[in-house]
Amino acid sequence: MNYWLVKSEPETYGWNTFIEQGRAVWDGVRNYQARNNLKAMQLGDQVLFYHSMTKPGVIGLATVVREHYPDPTIPDDARWVAIELEPVMILDRPVTLAQIKAEPLLANISLIKQSRLSVMTVRADEFELILQLGQQLNVV
Repeated sequence: MNYWLVKSEPETYGWNTFIEQGRAVWDGVRNYQARNNLKAMQLGDQVLFYHSMTKPGVIGLATVVREHYPDPTIPDDARWVAIELEPVMILDRPVTLAQIKAEPLLANISLIKQSRLSVMTVRADEFELILQLGQQLNVV
């Protein structure tokens, strides 16, 4: 199993829309490294869903339900691909970018090192830690 993180601006395509639709075609990616990451995704891979721009943070978990195929938004150009995702769960609380940056065990995560990339790999230990942070309850 591989782990990934995809970014979306909540005003453009947010978690709530994803839940309402029940499935997302992840298309429109026009960066070669992000495209290569889409091509590497396999059925069942786990994907962190990240809201960028406004209140940046990991909001939920999705799974890959269809591996790469030609991007339907640009049918005449075989360079670009899409995949399909389904939601698995929303985190109890978002894991903010500030939390991720403050966590020493996440110092090398691609989200920080390659902040403009919209589809990126996540190591298994990083993935587990982010899920743990999102499931922790605030203790007063």
